[in-house]
Amino acid sequence: MSEFDAALTYSSYLAVDELLQLQCPLSDGPEHDEMLFIIIHQTYELWFKQLIHEIKRAAIDIEAGKTYPALATLGRVRTILKVLVSQVDILETMTPLQFNSFRDRLASSSGFQSAQFRMVEALFGRRDAKMAGHLPPADQAAVAELTKIRSIWDCTLVYINGRGFTIPAAYLDRDFSEHYTPNDDVQKALISLHKSDPEGAMVCERLLDIDEGLQEWRYRHVKMVERTIGHKSGTGGSSGVGYLSSTLFHPVFPDLWQIRDQL
Repeated sequence: MSEFDAALTYSSYLAVDELLQLQCPLSDGPEHDEMLFIIIHQTYELWFKQLIHEIKRAAIDIEAGKTYPALATLGRVRTILKVLVSQVDILETMTPLQFNSFRDRLASSSGFQSAQFRMVEALFGRRDAKMAGHLPPADQAAVAELTKIRSIWDCTLVYINGRGFTIPAAYLDRDFSEHYTPNDDVQKALISLHKSDPEGAMVCERLLDIDEGLQEWRYRHVKMVERTIGHKSGTGGSSGVGYLSSTLFHPVFPDLWQIRDQL
């Protein structure tokens, strides 16, 4: 008898039947465009789950000094971010009138409430006591756990130090729940690494690719929201475009940007 389950099919392996039951429009009719809205956002959540999975792996490999496995995984993270951006193109095929035909059914629900995106931010290094304060207690706890461990940038500092470019112990063994502040000592090590360690520099440049990709996604998200609802308040109680705009141009790896004019 085969060690594999002969009854396993494409549909059962992927739980397709269950998956296709998860789109439940609330509008009367329902409104045609609500299905697109649901599927796009469910897809975002699936990609956020994959990002969490990949960032955790990349952090482990970087901290362990495994350059090429880390590069492969970081490349995948960047490609996923490109997909997140491309999905905005699909969502923008929905006009403001089409969105408003079912927007009132969303009540207080909002993308602002995505616990997984807060987890992605925590893994990248965001440390903000208020970042998950609006989430249910279990989600707050999950985000809080990630803020207690090394972010992928903290792992990168270990990697840089391990390649012979000294990072002061105060940064390697800091309180990881505190916000990281860019500093001259780290930037000096980064400059030396870029000039004399091509493999190490590749890891840093891949991280910069990811940082740029995340900022690109935020920008496209802001413009999509502005295009769809203008400056109305967000459904989750946020200020909508005003809040989203405040998240722009805040790099997650600021040291990598600040050394550009010295390379």
